[in-house]
Amino acid sequence: MRFRPLRVLATLTVLGLAAAMAPGLLADTIVLKNGRHIDADHVEVTDGWVSYDTPAGRMSLPSSIVAHVVREPQGQGSGAGAGSAPGTVNERAANLAIAPPENLGSAPSAAATGEAAHAAVHDGAVDRDAVLRMESDAQRGDPTAVAQVTVALAAAAQFEVGHGQLDQALDDYHEALGFSPNDLTLLLNSGYVHLKRSEYSAALDNLNQAFSVSPDSPEVAKLRGWAYYGLSRIETAAAEWKRSLDLKPDPEVQRALDKATRDMQEEADYRENETAHFILRYNGDATPQLATDILHALEDDFSEISNTLDYTPPEPISVVLYTNQEFSDITRAPNWVGALNDGRIRIPVDGLGTVTDPLAHVLKHELTHSFLTQKTHGLCPVWLQEGIAQYMEGKRSGASAASLVATFNAHMDVSLASYEGSWLNLEPDAATAAYAWSLANVEAIVAIDGMAQLSVVLDRIAAGSTTEDALRSVLQMNYGDLALATAGYLRRTYLEN
Repeated sequence: MRFRPLRVLATLTVLGLAAAMAPGLLADTIVLKNGRHIDADHVEVTDGWVSYDTPAGRMSLPSSIVAHVVREPQGQGSGAGAGSAPGTVNERAANLAIAPPENLGSAPSAAATGEAAHAAVHDGAVDRDAVLRMESDAQRGDPTAVAQVTVALAAAAQFEVGHGQLDQALDDYHEALGFSPNDLTLLLNSGYVHLKRSEYSAALDNLNQAFSVSPDSPEVAKLRGWAYYGLSRIETAAAEWKRSLDLKPDPEVQRALDKATRDMQEEADYRENETAHFILRYNGDATPQLATDILHALEDDFSEISNTLDYTPPEPISVVLYTNQEFSDITRAPNWVGALNDGRIRIPVDGLGTVTDPLAHVLKHELTHSFLTQKTHGLCPVWLQEGIAQYMEGKRSGASAASLVATFNAHMDVSLASYEGSWLNLEPDAATAAYAWSLANVEAIVAIDGMAQLSVVLDRIAAGSTTEDALRSVLQMNYGDLALATAGYLRRTYLEN
């Protein structure tokens, strides 16, 4: 989100917008016997399993590895102070507004609760030696051994998804598919994890195979729709979602279809340009030269942001240019929203013939949001998103340093925990402070520890750590330490010269 004089200009990630519409969640803590703590929502203990909600969907752990569950008192939300990521479970899931397959993270079937699954996952970890032994046995082709290793690898992958270890989870899903290539559950779950990572082409490989196994599955059609939407094949996505709804009514799919339909209707006569990293659609009122210049600017920004954040999005990023009225009609955003990133970068460009400096800043800011959302699988908190996006577009804290330090001196408690969730309900003055303090914190981190370390923090968040835990493990600072370090940085850099 950004501000302009006289009116608010905000760029919203889908996380922030979703959080504003989502009710508060109740947070519990699962304490494992090995001492690890898992902050979770809607924890249930049934039939030897502890089930709970995570950003990847509904997960389960064997009760045998759980010491106890600490329940949060009713009436308290899971607010930012608990270190929770913004948005609801499904809305946090890597920009996917549709829930994962129903089986992803659910308690395994009766067959999977036997020896193979428990041998693969016990005592709060994957027993890789046990899995390798079962793989070796299965290489001989014995059907029982193949069934066992498939169960073991699926259990390992399910555990890893629940702990944010998506690389390893995909390895295990793919290994399991090598033994059971037509297992619908494996194909759906592997496809969904690829979607979480914005790997839409790879997801389609799994989901197209799933379609050949079960052409009448509404889950297959639902997820194929998301893969096509991610590839900017909006018409094909809409067709998949229509087919999914014909097979099974689903309000989430209906909302996605409604959104795709609005896009299709608005963009029916739009022109399209494409480069290595972008697919740009624009209204005829935007000149072809402006569209070309925007793509050149975005490509330059892409290289810089990729090098800075040590990440490259795996698929082309969709960008849509609108008139102001079309932007309002299609996004249905508040009238103070000046650009929006909901997986597609949507920008109004009324009256512009060239890439002005303000437009260049907006493009870089929005593109940074795309990188951050994909790099962290949608788990980056709002303050860090907005701080890095402002930093990357070139903003610095000089003009606000004195007021920030004065506020810090007066209160000694500028808690970033309160800035993790949505900012849409902040009053203008509070929002101004949120942007300024977020930028200052990112600026201080880069100055003190370097952008490379900040990138490692993002990797830890992507792996499932809370933001404060990620800061603590990489930078040896909690939120209080960071506030103190930031105030010191502002004094040294801007106020003591």
